[in-house]
Amino acid sequence: MRLLGQIGLVALGSALGGLARWGIGAGVGRWLGTSFPYGTFIINITGCVFLGWFSTVLAERLVGLNGWLGPDDLKLMIAVGFTGAYTTFSTFEYESHGLLRDGDVGSAMTYILTSVLLGLLGVRCGIMLARWR
Repeated sequence: MRLLGQIGLVALGSALGGLARWGIGAGVGRWLGTSFPYGTFIINITGCVFLGWFSTVLAERLVGLNGWLGPDDLKLMIAVGFTGAYTTFSTFEYESHGLLRDGDVGSAMTYILTSVLLGLLGVRCGIMLARWR
């Protein structure tokens, strides 16, 4: 029975993360255009910030949380389900390949380097936000 509950938590988080990814990607595409993968870029950076923040809050502030959803359940639903469906690393790789394939090396390198560097910075910012009192 526990396994079914865990499956349900991951499925719920994944559904919400996928919907958030779609909505933000579509909105950013309409706002900034699609000549550069702005939607995926913004989703990946915000996903990094969120995962850094959430994981730190879960580990440092909600350790003794008891109730119908404990820390392990929240981790499954939010970190695995929601953030796993929300962030788009495979899409990032595919779009990077497309830019390189099309000969747009400058945009490809800008996209790759800024995504990696700002993603790492985003994780650090999320951790600092979680620890900020």
